[in-house]
Amino acid sequence: MDIKIEKKKGLRPKHIGYIALGILLFFVGYKMVFGSSTTTFRAEKQKLTISEVSFGKFDDYITINGSVAPISTIYMDAYEGGRVTEKLIEEGAMVKKGDIILTLENRALYEQILASENNLALKQNDLRSTKLTFDSRQVEGRKDLVNSKYELQKLKRNYEQNKALYDDELISREEYLISQENYELSQKQYEIIKLQTDQDKTLRSTSLKDLDDDLARMKKTLSMVYERIDHLNVRAPADGQLGFLDAEIGQSIQQGQRIGQINVLTDYKIEATIDEHYIDRVKRDLTAILDRNGQEYTLRLRKVYPEVRDGKFKVDLVFVDKKPENIRTGQSYTIKLQLGASNDAMLLPRGSFFQSTGGQWIFVVDSSGETAWKRAIKIGKQNSKYYEVIEGLESGEEVLTSNYDSFGDAEKIILK
Repeated sequence: MDIKIEKKKGLRPKHIGYIALGILLFFVGYKMVFGSSTTTFRAEKQKLTISEVSFGKFDDYITINGSVAPISTIYMDAYEGGRVTEKLIEEGAMVKKGDIILTLENRALYEQILASENNLALKQNDLRSTKLTFDSRQVEGRKDLVNSKYELQKLKRNYEQNKALYDDELISREEYLISQENYELSQKQYEIIKLQTDQDKTLRSTSLKDLDDDLARMKKTLSMVYERIDHLNVRAPADGQLGFLDAEIGQSIQQGQRIGQINVLTDYKIEATIDEHYIDRVKRDLTAILDRNGQEYTLRLRKVYPEVRDGKFKVDLVFVDKKPENIRTGQSYTIKLQLGASNDAMLLPRGSFFQSTGGQWIFVVDSSGETAWKRAIKIGKQNSKYYEVIEGLESGEEVLTSNYDSFGDAEKIILK
């Protein structure tokens, strides 16, 4: 007989699996529809800087700070070492070329001068003695030459007479030969004396010339030593202002030591430093503008120093035409250095966001003004006010230009 089976009420085990699967599918769907993996950061709107992108003329310049310096500086190094005995001019005073600033004392140099003078006196005595010796030999040689010539003429005449008498057989052959031999001997003696006299003359001219040259060199050396004595008086090398003087009475100064400088004040230049970021764009003859009391003065970039220190390099600028009145060494000015021509561009106001992003991206505020989204951009040139936007932004858009360090890796900013 069949038994009627009653359906059990309540949840069965298989129902629990269905319910769990349904919840999981619902959660996944919800995340797919409503969820988001975007990292969000909440910030107070009033503490952020919001700037507007605009389209306009981009002036390609940078603002630099410079200080006034003399157009040139002449350094004073000690030609000679010595002890400072007198200080005639103080720092800051105006000087003329040749003015004595310091006097030095060098006893070793004095001794050297005395030794040089003694050597010169000895050389002069040697030259005088040599000249007397040569003059005496020259006189003796001339006397011997005259006597020899006289003897030669006498013996020649005797020989010619005896030859005629011998031809007429009036004298003996022996007497004739004796006169002939005497004549020939006298002739040879005359040639020897004449040769010796010529050699003495040549030797005298060459020897005295060498001695004269040696004497001239010693005189020149002595004059140079006298110049060294004069160099113990430290003189101003040019007209100008004595910038600094590192010397006090009693101080020992070494040869070649830097002891001061003269600032030439016939004109002025501006010394400035520029960030190494611009080193490839800063060239000679660029134009700059200095604004003082509402009046502009044109400058020309005269020199770019190649060395970079602490991320900066140095430049010198000079005034093209007029310069400010009452300009003084050490004054500081803000200068606009023009790097290129102006052009129309999308302008993004400068901000500290650049230090966080390197100009590769920025947060753009949406139309609601409640949210800012991260967006990649491309920045070109920059000046003291704006960045030139090449791509990524449109005119009228608002962006966050304040510092991003607190945002972390957020791609979305909720503005409260």
